Amino acid sequence: MIEMQDVYKTYSNGVTAASGLTVKIDQGEFVYVVGPSGAGKSTFIKLMYREEKATKGMITVNGINLSTLKNSKVPLLRRNIGVVFQDFKLLPNITVYENVAFALEVIEEQPAAIKKKVMETLDLVGLKHKARMLPTELSGGEQQRVAIARSIVNSPKVVIADEPTGNLDPDTSWEIMNILAEINLRGTTIVMATHNKEVVNTITHRVIAIEGGKIVRDVQKGDYGYES
Repeated sequence: MIEMQDVYKTYSNGVTAASGLTVKIDQGEFVYVVGPSGAGKSTFIKLMYREEKATKGMITVNGINLSTLKNSKVPLLRRNIGVVFQDFKLLPNITVYENVAFALEVIEEQPAAIKKKVMETLDLVGLKHKARMLPTELSGGEQQRVAIARSIVNSPKVVIADEPTGNLDPDTSWEIMNILAEINLRGTTIVMATHNKEVVNTITHRVIAIEGGKIVRDVQKGDYGYES
């Protein structure tokens, strides 16, 4: 599903945030990405959906070579990638339903199909009854569930989550993890950058640790490995 071969990323200020990354993530895996602040975790996952372009090396996602992908084709790539952010990134002036539907409207899905898919997805994340509310009327956990619904409504093959529990209380964090687990059970690959030691150590999955832009640990059923 995702493969990197000797990938480097150096920013315009001279900082090298990825240094010789080589990794393979298979379809259906659930992978935590951990490491100290500033280690290169965000760069690592942004490279996967071409938010950042590698300076050197090759990246393929779902058979698409990101290194040679034209900028005009990036939206096509992202149809098969769902992205969940720490700060939700919802549109505040439209309803929950409209936020999720937007992901289908941009790919010109038929209206009847949009309604069916949006309501099914909101049901999956437990928010079908709040479809007509605005994001500002929801709790932080509910907003994150809307963000997850938006990321999966198009049935992507992979979901990339950047600190999805970072702004949430412990109980709400577990709710979000349960939803991600359900999505993963349905066959979607999950790649999740996180500082949440308790989650990583309790719900064990593959752990990739990054320090100084390099992969220093890659363990199946791993633990967090850092002091929180």
